Amino acid sequence: MAAAFFIAGTDTEIGKTTVAAGLLHAARRAGLSTAASKPVASGCLATADGLRNEDALALLGECSLPLAYEEINPLAFEPAIAPHLAAREAGVELNLAALSVPVRRILDKGADFTLVEGAGGWRVPLADRANLSDLPIALGLPVILVVGVRLGCINHALLSAEAILRDGLLLAGWVANLVDPNTSRLEENLATLAERLPAPCLGRIPRLESPTPGAVAAWLDLAPLGL
Repeated sequence: MAAAFFIAGTDTEIGKTTVAAGLLHAARRAGLSTAASKPVASGCLATADGLRNEDALALLGECSLPLAYEEINPLAFEPAIAPHLAAREAGVELNLAALSVPVRRILDKGADFTLVEGAGGWRVPLADRANLSDLPIALGLPVILVVGVRLGCINHALLSAEAILRDGLLLAGWVANLVDPNTSRLEENLATLAERLPAPCLGRIPRLESPTPGAVAAWLDLAPLGL
């Protein structure tokens, strides 16, 4: 049966895409077909082919299904600001329908392993008081939480997990991504996360000089996801 998950983070710039690309690479290495979606992205670069987002391109590179960039990232905005603000400046209505329709098209392709990556943390605003978290709720996607390991990460991780569960979704797993190599009491912090987060840990990613999808995949385990 095809498996699909929503990739959420405890904050912005904590390695959601790094982990997502690693998970996709691990799935491909296990012989699974892969697909991905980054339905909205800000901080895009203008190219001859249109606006392109570095994170969406990284996901596209790990998709085994033949997907066009626009299928993976249908809503791309140039300013590196909150997506709802970037959309407002571009005169685009960033609502749930605009996001869910293209994501459903990706899910309908039936890859063995599909990831839908969010933006920022769990409560990212859309238009009309909606939130990006409404997308996995509408699609019924289990969530993989990327925890950016640094000072304060325990609070951010536990609050994110509580919100995900309160929204009625399954927290399928979490990944510890070391964003601050100088984190004090690292092992104690990781032990606390493992004790308190109600989901299995899929891996602990150290600070890598070259965090390629293959290098990241070596630190990940898909088995707790049933794959």
